[in-house]
Amino acid sequence: MLAATEVEMGLERRAYARVGLLGNPSDVYNGKALSFTIADFSATVRLRPSPELLIQPHPHHDLIAFPSLTHLVSRLQSEGYYGGVRLLMAICKVFYNHCTQNNISLKAENFTLSYDTNIPRQAGLSGSSAIVCAALNCLLDFYDVRHLIKVELRPNLILDAEKELGIVAGLQDRVAQVYGGLVYMDFSKEQMDKLGHGIYRPLDVNLLPPLYLIYAENPSDSGKVHSTVRQRWLNGDEFIISCMKEVAQLALDGHRALLQKDYTQLARLMNRNFDLRSCDCREMFGDDVLGSVNIKMVEVARSVGVSSKFTGSGGAVVALCPDGEAQAELLHKACQEAGFVVQQIKVAPSVLSDEELTSLSIC
Repeated sequence: MLAATEVEMGLERRAYARVGLLGNPSDVYNGKALSFTIADFSATVRLRPSPELLIQPHPHHDLIAFPSLTHLVSRLQSEGYYGGVRLLMAICKVFYNHCTQNNISLKAENFTLSYDTNIPRQAGLSGSSAIVCAALNCLLDFYDVRHLIKVELRPNLILDAEKELGIVAGLQDRVAQVYGGLVYMDFSKEQMDKLGHGIYRPLDVNLLPPLYLIYAENPSDSGKVHSTVRQRWLNGDEFIISCMKEVAQLALDGHRALLQKDYTQLARLMNRNFDLRSCDCREMFGDDVLGSVNIKMVEVARSVGVSSKFTGSGGAVVALCPDGEAQAELLHKACQEAGFVVQQIKVAPSVLSDEELTSLSIC
């Protein structure tokens, strides 16, 4: 339980960008995933008590004043129509409805929510869900109900909030951000139907080898990837079902490789994950959907022998240099020449308390 003075002075909660290491996008298809959060990019939400309930627009991401019509159009073309206010409103609604439906009483007090983020937009790093996750943590602590909402169910609330806004996504990102650190996830239909959530296993972040993040400063939209594939999977398309099963298996194999610190195998699995998504299974996701810039990032990494795959739906790439630091130098040079940003990843640790970790129903 938080001290009353902390709530009175205001709360600040942070959620980190996530990298899908293996298994994506099978989380949307009762698959498996291996993901982790990165420390350099995060969203922060602040909550302070106030007479009225106020969702405060961000001065940059929710901009509504422009020098000219030209500037307005340019902004919409690069940033889109939506900032974070709608995300904060959606999680407030979903949180309230969940508490009402589960007889969780909430105190009759108002608050002001504001946010900030440095997660690159449209980079496949789950910037939107990070804002929602940080806001949910604020609400859990403001109303002192953290102990009444299971850790395993919190990703569902975040996903429900995004579904309110028509965002197409899976649970993988939300699980990684709720838990923090490195997490192995199993979304099998049996478990989802039985528990209402998957089986999530936090892992030691020290199992990971040095990894690198590659992204474009002006990426393409990462929100269109699942469009036709999802419907084909629902229709029982054997090709799609087979591909997704293999993608899910990569996460299970990657889990074993990490436990054994077999990074040669991990590198092979990362390459296979991308190849299944865009090359061997081009009927699943073609170049037009994946985006030429996104594919080029992978190609640049592979041109120097580096294993690589998308961090999510596109926009950024996670890379592993199996030959060590000398190869990492070649990667930096190749990315610089291609106009991409590259940096070594600093993995964020788990954000769960000891009590929350103890409460996890890990099977």
